[in-house]
Amino acid sequence: MRRAGAPPIAAPLDSLVEDYLRVLANERAASAHTLRAYRRELAGFASWIGRCYPELGIHQVEHTHIRAYLGTLYRRGLSKASAARALAAIRSWFKWLARAGHVKQNAASLVATPRLPRYLPRVPSIEQMNRVVDSVGDDAASWPARDRAILELLYGCGIRNAELVGLNLDDIHWANDAILVRGKGQKQRYVPLGDAAAEALRAYLTDRQARLAAAGAHHHADTPAALLLNLRLRGLARTGSEARLTTRSVARIVKRIAILRGLPSDVHPHTLRHAFGTHLLEEGADLRAIQELLGHERLSTTQRYTQLTAAQLAEVYDRTHPRAK
Repeated sequence: MRRAGAPPIAAPLDSLVEDYLRVLANERAASAHTLRAYRRELAGFASWIGRCYPELGIHQVEHTHIRAYLGTLYRRGLSKASAARALAAIRSWFKWLARAGHVKQNAASLVATPRLPRYLPRVPSIEQMNRVVDSVGDDAASWPARDRAILELLYGCGIRNAELVGLNLDDIHWANDAILVRGKGQKQRYVPLGDAAAEALRAYLTDRQARLAAAGAHHHADTPAALLLNLRLRGLARTGSEARLTTRSVARIVKRIAILRGLPSDVHPHTLRHAFGTHLLEEGADLRAIQELLGHERLSTTQRYTQLTAAQLAEVYDRTHPRAK
């Protein structure tokens, strides 16, 4: 329902935003995190157009208007990265608007992406990661068997936080030493299950079964499908909840253990995924193999990890090239 005095263009723009979000949710299986981000960015742009150009129809929005909107974001103190995220959402929306016939062309495609500062994310060394994963105990973990399995899967398999909490019991393919992972856009891939991760999983599953039995989940029908459960088994009695661990809880678990083992306070689950890719590359893995393991659609995404081994490449060059000696 439109507010009294609201610009007449606001409702159509808001409606088109909602239509696009439904497409993202239903046809492209976007995650809840992606939907929230796109809703925020597109609602901000639609609101700005409604305030500044109340008579402008969506088919009349040009690249100059989008540039002007980015300018307002900068004046509000937003970073280039934030402006780039807003532009990416607007670009994606206009691409859909053009396909759906609401506009003739994607005006946002004519707007250059802000140049972002290049930086190298801090990645723990192989020795640091081994120390952290090998030392999960009562002092650092509320459920040591589960939390050890979490670290082994994040670092040993390189999966995303959302992929981790989405795992079910039957996604573990013991006979093939592999895990079925559901990635972005419902894309599926198999990731090898290493010996250390398999050992941690078996220990956790034994502990998991004991806790469920103690909670009264004696029958197979009572057993939740979710692989990773929350500590107090909250939601076990509710249909569809299954006491599944959340991404927020995983982030908290990883940070607590990492800090207690001497890693920086900015460590999060994605840090372990970066470490997985970086360490594979450092040990000689092929970049395309790493791409498959990480579930990256584009090789260029995987190539970010090559930035992290510049010192190693220089050392290899100095040691092997005849003109470097």
